[in-house]
This record gives sequence, C-alpha cells and structure tokens, in this order.
Amino acid sequence: QVQLVESGGGLVQAGGSLRLSCAASGTIVTISTMGWYRQVPGNQRELVATITSGGRTNYADSVKGRFTISRDGAKNAVFLQMNSLKPEDTAVYYCNADSVLTFDRGYVGAWGQGTLVTVSS
Repeated sequence: QVQLVESGGGLVQAGGSLRLSCAASGTIVTISTMGWYRQVPGNQRELVATITSGGRTNYADSVKGRFTISRDGAKNAVFLQMNSLKPEDTAVYYCNADSVLTFDRGYVGAWGQGTLVTVSS
C-alpha cells in the first residue's frame, strides 16, 4: 500500500508564495510520475503540474511561469513552489503518484488527502 501525505497549505495574500510538499511511503520500488492537482468545490479536479522520474515537467497554462514542481527521488517526495498567487488559485491541492511499482501489489496509483490553499484578494 502507498500513502501520500501533503503539507504546506494555508492562507496567503494575493501576490504571495506558498510551498507544498508531499511525501510518499509504503512498499515502494519506484514511482513513475508525481504531480499536483487541485479542486474547487463543485468543479472537477484539474491538473496543476506533473513531473516524471526523469525530470520532465508539465504545467497547466494557468500556472506556467508562476509555479514550479520539483522532486526528490531518493525520498519519494514532490514539491510545488507557488509564487505570485492569485485568488483564483484558491482550491484544495492534491498530491498524486502514478504508476507506482510496489514490492507486493504490482503497479498502483495513489492520492493524498489534500491540503487547502486560500488566496485572499
């Protein structure tokens, strides 16, 4: 089984910065892709950014140039540095691990519980 635990959410004024962290634990051999998604109540969950084990990144157009995703492969951790935050960035942010090879269950996927980011105007 794989668990993801996020941290770093909170309340920030528009123009400010936050850094989200996510650590994966469990019977992990390797993790292919890790990423961040966000969801506003009543809306679908949307991609924010992903990063592969090789370091290739992908960003939603709405966050390009403001957010930076990074990864610590040795610690099975992923980070999201969010700068120049806007009120429309307010959402619950979820960490995701895709194509996680485990010792006991083959390939699995996992989601974290989410961390709330609120940007005030």
